Amino acid sequence: MHGDTVIEISNVWKIFGANAQAALEAVRDRGLSKAEILAEFNAVVGVADVSLSVRRGEIFCIMGLSGSGKSTLVRHFNRLLEPTAGRIEIEGTDVMALGTQELQRFRNRQIGMVFQNFALMPHRSVLDNVAMPLEIRKVPKNERMRQAAAILDIVELGAWGAKFAHELPGGMQQRVGLARALAANPDVLLMDEPFSALDPLIRRQLQDEFIRLSKILKKTTIFITHDLDEAVRIGDRIAIMRDGKVVQMGTAEDIVMHPADDYVADFVAGISRLKVVHAHAVMQPLEAYLATHGPLPAAVPKVDEGETLSNLITLAIDDENPILVQDAGRDVGIITRADLLRTVIEGTEVS
Repeated sequence: MHGDTVIEISNVWKIFGANAQAALEAVRDRGLSKAEILAEFNAVVGVADVSLSVRRGEIFCIMGLSGSGKSTLVRHFNRLLEPTAGRIEIEGTDVMALGTQELQRFRNRQIGMVFQNFALMPHRSVLDNVAMPLEIRKVPKNERMRQAAAILDIVELGAWGAKFAHELPGGMQQRVGLARALAANPDVLLMDEPFSALDPLIRRQLQDEFIRLSKILKKTTIFITHDLDEAVRIGDRIAIMRDGKVVQMGTAEDIVMHPADDYVADFVAGISRLKVVHAHAVMQPLEAYLATHGPLPAAVPKVDEGETLSNLITLAIDDENPILVQDAGRDVGIITRADLLRTVIEGTEVS
């Protein structure tokens, strides 16, 4: 595990069926497809040779359509599912090497989980629900209630602690579920489509709330979603899965500007580039521009390389001069109106 990497999984396979090992050997030796494995071994490939690493404090989104393997994959991080093959390491711990009691302790102390189903205990108060992970750890009652109350304040539910969980609407119940996962102060959060069952308005509000919390708590998070808009809003990086494989991994900008194949291109076709694409992906090298066009006018607009396409377009409407792009005050590139038009129309980086 390198530097500030918290999660590293290597060559993880999950094949369901009585002949999983034989099927795995056939995949490796003969390169059989998912359909061929099903036909020959009556086995289903859920995850196929996935490797990825997640940095400390990063929100790493794993997305794909139904059946792509994303939810199967996330259940391997804490061995709710046992991989057929592969290595899983979290905070330097070889998760595959843990015995039953060690694994239980690891789950209780280092992993927080939030699923689409809130799974709250209806007969317990909101405060008691949030305190449950600490109760499992045998934290004294006064201390666990204090910690649970502090987390409820952070998710802005402090006034609701005495209510029963079932008395809250769905959006608030999911915030209680998030608070419960955070109460144990885990190193890693696993979130499997946590907001997908909610109405669109409530869902967006919870996305905003999660983004706010992430900036405060800086938890390393694996976030599963089938919604690309959600992944773009929330994720620092995104992995797109298909048929159990990761077909592309990178920032939203990387994926939108450089889709790896037609499947990814179709996937991202509906995403607005205005907030995803930034100046550094649109600009042309400063030296090449100057060599062709000569010196810049005296008063050209200047932007940081992280400026959004939306703001660049607004700037170009108001000023016909080319835009000078800077990195930490150093002049690095030029953006013309033609560059902006090409990016909007084609969705590809200028050459």
